[in-house]
Order: sequence, then structure tokens, then C-alpha cells
Amino acid sequence: MTNTRAEAAYRRSIAAFKNPTLDLLHGRYAPFVVAVLSTIFTADRAVVAVADAHAEIDELIDELHEAGDAAYERGMPTGTARDMCRYWVKVGWLGYQIENDIEVYRLTAHAVGALEIAGRASGGRTRVTKSRIRTLIDAIGALSDDAETDPAARLAKLQAQRNQIENQIAQLSAGQVTPPDDEQLLEEAENIVHLARELPADFARVAESIKAMQRDVVTDLRQDIRPTGEVLREYLQRGQDVMESTAEGRAFAGALALIGDPEQIDRLTGQLHALLVQPFTAVMDPGQRAELAAIARRIEQGVWDVLETQRQASHVITTQVRTHDPVRDRQIDDLLRTVMSGLQAWMQVSRPGERAEPVRSFPVADVGHLRRSLSELAPTDAPEPLQDATDVEFLDAESTAWGGPNYPRLESYVRGLGQTFDVAEAFEGADDTDRRPVDLLGLLEIAHHNGMTEQEEVSTVEALRPDGSRRRFAFGAVNARTTKEDDVN
Repeated sequence: MTNTRAEAAYRRSIAAFKNPTLDLLHGRYAPFVVAVLSTIFTADRAVVAVADAHAEIDELIDELHEAGDAAYERGMPTGTARDMCRYWVKVGWLGYQIENDIEVYRLTAHAVGALEIAGRASGGRTRVTKSRIRTLIDAIGALSDDAETDPAARLAKLQAQRNQIENQIAQLSAGQVTPPDDEQLLEEAENIVHLARELPADFARVAESIKAMQRDVVTDLRQDIRPTGEVLREYLQRGQDVMESTAEGRAFAGALALIGDPEQIDRLTGQLHALLVQPFTAVMDPGQRAELAAIARRIEQGVWDVLETQRQASHVITTQVRTHDPVRDRQIDDLLRTVMSGLQAWMQVSRPGERAEPVRSFPVADVGHLRRSLSELAPTDAPEPLQDATDVEFLDAESTAWGGPNYPRLESYVRGLGQTFDVAEAFEGADDTDRRPVDLLGLLEIAHHNGMTEQEEVSTVEALRPDGSRRRFAFGAVNARTTKEDDVN
């Protein structure tokens, strides 16, 4: 059975109404959603903090309740502003992100498109005007000129344009100035506002395309299916395609060329301010005047949003490439799956309202005995117990003489010096075997341990090394106790 034209058209219509843009406008609470989003988000306020958005939406809800209109009550969803925003994020009307450590909401391209459609439908006249036809003709003419490959034909068009410009110059030089028609100026201003309304949606689509590429790249890197270089090359190619092969990308490229020249954007701002003081703009409603004045800011904000999104995507991808560790990522994935499995098992046996005991600390691994040699496969045994042996080799007297201080002998010597003693005098009066340089250090340690008093004089002593050589030392005079004060008490 083949599909008829009606069936194919109906299927396309069903698919179109599944789009979040038409879903927003087709829903039961569409007037309320459009009113709230258009009030919270303006041309000068593309990003709103989450806390501020919730507070302002609650305030709008209270104002509608106080109005006492039954139609308002029926057209408003139930729940708090937080619940509404969460639902709008879920269905794709609001974007949630963090900027400068602050949680913010941003309209998605679908929401911008829906608000643009609603604003165009409620903005008054949508006529076939001279300005719109001229815009179309100029666009077709520019396309025809770009597509023309015959040099003679292009030269003839340029000469005709030059003749037209020269005629206009001659008329102005002769003082022949035709005053503009206010109605025609108003039509052209409305056409400009109509064209400007489409820019935010185009910018939002470019930013969302970059975010989608970022998610795809990070996913490919995390899954470790393809080499990192191949993934990055595909990302760069897709980024180039977005800027060149799509309508949104071309709109962004044109705006970027415009904003890249500060004189051009300043000239645009000055022209808009000059238009707003013309008499014909007094006929425009305040909303149209505000949109006309905000065109330059819309372009700047849209370009900034796209560039900031591109910068964030590059930062995220660069960080992911630098820290990419397939083994660690797989371990984290396995850990998360284990946690989810454990949570599902716990949910089957837990009671309603039962609290899950959190893990307050990680278990400590019992390392045990670490193997010191990888070549020995047999487990390491404890060392053999020490045996009493008669063939133990002890150090000779010469080796002992070059060792450290003999503390027991020095302490016994000090105890026979009375209540206090001078370290230098005690060292000079000791036996030759206890007058080594290290024994002087030992006496100073004993003096410090028992309690000592430093004097202003400088003491000098002569030490005797085991090989018979002598060495003189100088240090601050020290008077020390022979025993520790605590031991005496």
C-alpha cells in the first residue's frame, strides 16, 4: 500500500507539531508561557539567574491571581515557579547552565522562535508592503549579480548603477529633494523590526549546534571508540560546516563580520538613534520602538553568546583531551553501574520512607606484607629465629675507638664531679680515651639533658683523636648540673 499525498502531508504535520516550538504554542497553557517568557527575557536580558527567575515568575502569578479574572485562572498551570521552570527545561523551552558560578536560565532556539511567531502574530499589520518587496527584489538582484559569470553583463549592470547614482547626485546638487513619505518610512521600519526578530533564534540555533557538537565529542572521547585525533578532526570539520553550510551559520558569519568593525557597529547605533527621533516613529507602538532601538544590542548579544559557547566548548574539549584516561573512565563507569545496581537492589527490600545510610568514609585497604621481589613467586616466609652462636665476630678496639660517644662512661664520670661542673674543665680532666671530639659532643648533650647555664666567656679545649692527632675547639662556656633536677627532688 502506497502513501497518498494527504497521508504524507499529515505525517509531516504530525512531525512538525512534535517540535518544541509548535508544542509551546499549541499547549493548553501557551498564552501563560509566552507571556511569562516574554516578560522575563528581553533583548537586554538574555540570561536570568535561576533564583531571580523563580521570584519574578511567582510575582507574575500573584498579579494574575489578584486580577480575579476566571480566564486567567483557567489558563494558568498549577505548581510553583520552580516546578514550572523545571518542566520548561525538560521539554526544551529553557536552557539551564552555570555562568560565573551562578545558575542561570536561557531561552532555547525553540522558545525564541515561538516568541517570535507570537510577537509577529500580535504585532499588528503583516502586509505586503513596498519595503518587503524591495527587500526581496534586492536580495534576488544581489544573488543574480553574484551568480553572473559574463564579464560584459556584470559591467553593464555596474554602469547602470553608476548612471543612477550620478543622476541622484545631480538632483541633490540642484536642490531637488523629494521629501520622504512617512507611511513608506513606517513600512520600512516595520520590515526592519520583522527581520531583526529572526536574529535571536538564529544565534540560539548556532549556539545549540556548538553545544550538541561538544556533547558528541565528549561522548566519543569517553566511549573510547575512535582515536582522539580522529574525533577532534571531525569536531573541527563540523564546526566549519556549521559556519558555512547552514543558514544559522551564515547569519552568524555576517553578524561577526559586522561586529568585527567597531566603526560599523557604532555607525549602526547612531543611525538607529537618529531614526528614533524622526516624526514617523511616533506612530509606532512602544514595543516596536523598543525593538528598533535594541537591534544593535541584539546583534552584539547574539554574537557574544555564540563566541562564549564556542569558547566553553573548546575549554571543555581541551580539558577532556588532557585528562582523558580510558582505564579510569571505565573504572568510573563500572563504579556507577555498581552503585545503580546496589540502589535498585536496596529499593526492592527497603520500606517507604526508609533512609539509606550514607558512606561516611572509604574502607581502609589491608595491605599486609608487600612483596619486595617480583622474581620470587613463592610467598615470603618469616626470617629464621636467631641462634646463640659462639662464632659471632665483634668489632675490635680500634673500630670502637672511632665510634660515637661512650655515654655510660661519660655519665659515670660526670656524677663524680660534684653538684655542678664546667664542661671545658671536665673535658680537660677526663682520660685520654674519653677526650675525643665526639666525647665533647656527648658531654654537651649530657649538660643539656641535666640542665645547663651558658656563660659569656668562651672556652677552648683540646681533643685527642684515636690516631694521636689533636684538634682544638672553642665554644661558649657552659656550667652544667651533674644530675637532672627532677632526679634530685
